[in-house]
Amino acid sequence: MEEMHEIRPAKRPGVLAEGTLACPQCDAPVAPPYGRAAISAPVACPFCGRAGRLRDFLSLAKPTRPARVVVTVRQPQPVPRRRAPT
Repeated sequence: MEEMHEIRPAKRPGVLAEGTLACPQCDAPVAPPYGRAAISAPVACPFCGRAGRLRDFLSLAKPTRPARVVVTVRQPQPVPRRRAPT
């Protein structure tokens, strides 16, 4: 039996999902860090003060709400090898 595969190109390269940054405790919107931020970046709720990692505040549920973010995936850049001392 032959398996079937469907290939769907992403709308934009590297885009994984769109979501909302909101406090998991009080559901207040949380402003994302300026520019790009790692999923492990520290953030805090401006309303109740709960602190944690960005991943704890990220919701991928639809529809997205005002603190909308785009989750992207980047391929890590290779680290240049250092030459051994001679």
